Amino acid sequence: MQLLLVRHGQTPSNLARALDSKPPGAPLTEEGHSQAAAFAARIATSPVVAVYASTAIRAQQTAEHIASTHGLDVQVIQGVQEVFVGDLEGKTTEEALKTFIEVYDKWTQDDLTACMPGGESGQEVQARYLAAVEAIKAKHPDGLVVLVSHGGAIRLAAEWLAANVDGRVAKIGILPNTGHVLLEANGDGWQCLEWTGLELMHD
Repeated sequence: MQLLLVRHGQTPSNLARALDSKPPGAPLTEEGHSQAAAFAARIATSPVVAVYASTAIRAQQTAEHIASTHGLDVQVIQGVQEVFVGDLEGKTTEEALKTFIEVYDKWTQDDLTACMPGGESGQEVQARYLAAVEAIKAKHPDGLVVLVSHGGAIRLAAEWLAANVDGRVAKIGILPNTGHVLLEANGDGWQCLEWTGLELMHD
């Protein structure tokens, strides 16, 4: 099976450069809906068998555009929400963004014990996200599954899952709104086939 990890469309928090991690979070802007509709049109002929979304409103609204194109319902799944930033929630200052990046970079370098101030550790993010992916894989052994999630969490999950993705890719591979990462199950592991904006090396 293939798993298409899609970042949600634009939100007011994105425009304000605000750290928005706690569900339900901000909804899509008008532009965000347009981005989601355009992405849905791009994959309209793909063999999508299921569409999942995180518990955040922006992810579910993005997923609705994709699911409706394929006559499917959006399945909301726990565990794939954005990295919980705790005390940094809602902040827009350079200091807050710097703190977020410092902790996030440690995670991409395999220091998963590091924590967002008042928020999650890398270990917690890894445990919940990978458990959700395993549940999806067990339910859908074939076809293409779309999972609408969040930029920070997607980049980490791709690093943890895919044999051909390392921390350097997760660090620099920032996803735009409705950017995506395409993974393919490879035995007990995964291979990354596509990453918006990056050239990947394949085995």
